[in-house]
Amino acid sequence: MRSTDAIVIGAGQAGLAISHELTRFGIAHVVLERGRIGERWRSERWDNLRLLTPNWMTRLPGKAYDGDDPDGFMPARAVTDILDGYAAGFAVPVETDCTVRALRPLGSGWMLETSRGTWRTRVVVVATGQCGMPSVPRFAPGVTPRVRQVTTSDYRNPAQLPAGGVLVVGAGASAVQIAEELALAGRAVTLAAGRHTRALRRYRGRDIWWWMDRAGMLEDAAEAQADLARARTQPSPQLVGGTPARDLDLGTLRALGVRILGRMRGAAGRLAQFAEDLPEQVAGAQKPLESMLARIDAVADRVGAPREAWPALLQGFEPGPARLDLVAEGIGSIVWATGHCRDNTWLRVPGLLDAAGEIRHRGGVTPAPGLYVLGLRFLRRRSSSFIGGVGADATAIAFEAAGHLAQSTFRDAA
Repeated sequence: MRSTDAIVIGAGQAGLAISHELTRFGIAHVVLERGRIGERWRSERWDNLRLLTPNWMTRLPGKAYDGDDPDGFMPARAVTDILDGYAAGFAVPVETDCTVRALRPLGSGWMLETSRGTWRTRVVVVATGQCGMPSVPRFAPGVTPRVRQVTTSDYRNPAQLPAGGVLVVGAGASAVQIAEELALAGRAVTLAAGRHTRALRRYRGRDIWWWMDRAGMLEDAAEAQADLARARTQPSPQLVGGTPARDLDLGTLRALGVRILGRMRGAAGRLAQFAEDLPEQVAGAQKPLESMLARIDAVADRVGAPREAWPALLQGFEPGPARLDLVAEGIGSIVWATGHCRDNTWLRVPGLLDAAGEIRHRGGVTPAPGLYVLGLRFLRRRSSSFIGGVGADATAIAFEAAGHLAQSTFRDAA
């Protein structure tokens, strides 16, 4: 059994950020990664994906973006170059191709069973991120095998899918981008829109993220949210990265010929069922947009930015059919763009998980001494799950870990 003071699980942006901060605190540690550094960016992103955030927001502890296109949007494949270079810059102590199979208490410390042996440690940071495994509805297995099913982690490009129409389920950023790509490739696309958040790419002369940063919205504290659970499950805003900047919402898709239906609520064989709630979903997506623009206007007015009218509520979205025969409609595939969930069953820690199977924590500090989590949405602030926002949380968790190590010994854990 090998041992070290701290172990980080995951070598994406969150894992590398906390490794940098543990190194800065002088804490001996190792980072365990199931694949390669930034594995999800390498193997679970579609070909044409670009970041939703401008390049200037791509920053990690001790490293800011220094390229020549700060207002551009880098492709996902470029993120892996950023992470590789960052890791090399401080010689991150990473073990790749090492899957953690179980975490168990060991005295007042921890034991980790991995595909490459067993470790013991006094501190563990779970930095596997917000996007664990695709969240697919329970009724998905009931869809006829004549319709191929893929998730956003599987999807690469339109040519990958069988001939015929495509049903995209979801209305967040991934869903609307994939639906647009498929429509532009000549596919007949139907989109089932559930809860979503409408957004603007630019407003009052600036990118929307520039205004959110200037208005302090990225620093909105988790504890200040009226409904933190809802904030943590808020769909990603309907944005697309690229040049020239452009908006992408249900109205844009409808203009491309995409058929928009309400939330998909069931399936059995060839038949798919949909809620007749599309008008309500469209209206609900307008509310967070207007709340955001109101906060931005207060700042934009102070700096004298040119005034701009708010976009009107999208009109003409009526309840669609409650049922579709997928085969009769010529739909050959479904893309599930219904978010992600996390498989935390390997965490063999009594009382750690809540009823939904999520890790109990407050600002990344769990009820189990020496066990922390990092990289989740609204962990401490709105930007906690962003590449550019995880650094501040990493610093705070490293400080917590240093305090814990100062009060514990391996003798306690033996």
